[in-house]
Amino acid sequence: MTTHFLAGEIDNSKPEDATFHVIPVPLESSVSYGGGTSAGPQAILEASTQLELWDGKSQPAERGIHTSPPIDCSGSVTKILDRIEDSVCFATECEATPILLGGEHTVTLGALRGLRQRYGKFGVVQFDAHADLRNTYDGSPYSHACVMRRACEDLKLPIFQIGVRALCLEEVEYRKEQDIPHIDARSLFLKGIPRQLLPSDFPDRIYITFDVDGLDPSVIRATGTPVPGGIGWHQAMLLLEAAVEGRQLIGADVVELAPAPGDHASDFAAAQLAYSIMGLVPSE
Repeated sequence: MTTHFLAGEIDNSKPEDATFHVIPVPLESSVSYGGGTSAGPQAILEASTQLELWDGKSQPAERGIHTSPPIDCSGSVTKILDRIEDSVCFATECEATPILLGGEHTVTLGALRGLRQRYGKFGVVQFDAHADLRNTYDGSPYSHACVMRRACEDLKLPIFQIGVRALCLEEVEYRKEQDIPHIDARSLFLKGIPRQLLPSDFPDRIYITFDVDGLDPSVIRATGTPVPGGIGWHQAMLLLEAAVEGRQLIGADVVELAPAPGDHASDFAAAQLAYSIMGLVPSE
């Protein structure tokens, strides 16, 4: 079993020597349709062994990647979030950029809490087919369907949503009430990527959370709710580059991969996505 990102290509760097800390979080506690997210992190690690080190512009691996042991996802969600927060805090203490591998989208909340301790206020750029702005879902405020609501209300972090194409009325109204900036999938299809993606007053420091269902199912179909009409691969790369332009990327996650037997393409795309995001962090 593969134990670290890019195993076979690079050694697992010591935590204090790495630019990136890869944190696997096999959480699956509130999936609402297709299951399997608990197997997502390991599938990404396995697929990463087939990646090329050159990402098209640079070799992020040269700067050191440390893969931590998977987060213990037993017990209550609040306890799991505490463990994620501690792991992210450790990454920042090592002056590393945390890259989380999910697991369901709830893992993002633990990462945001950890980064709040280090950086205070920052912005969250969300790639997703869903708004994830429900206040509760199935009786829980910590459902994967509520993670962005918690970021907004509990952590008071500004968010920007990209690629959304499935919302409930509660989320539509909340976006309007809170004036949450967004560029939905239909707008991307009709108008393309705007010249200036993020608002001028959006924070200089950003965290990217990438739910793989934000991509079109033709790119990644191994996810709990593969909604048609999503973002294409090259469009996603351009959107990521536009998001970080002139800003500091302080962390990221790739979540909601639910591996399916025989579907190696989805696992590989998720691994490539995580590595491509590392390439957005400039070398010093």
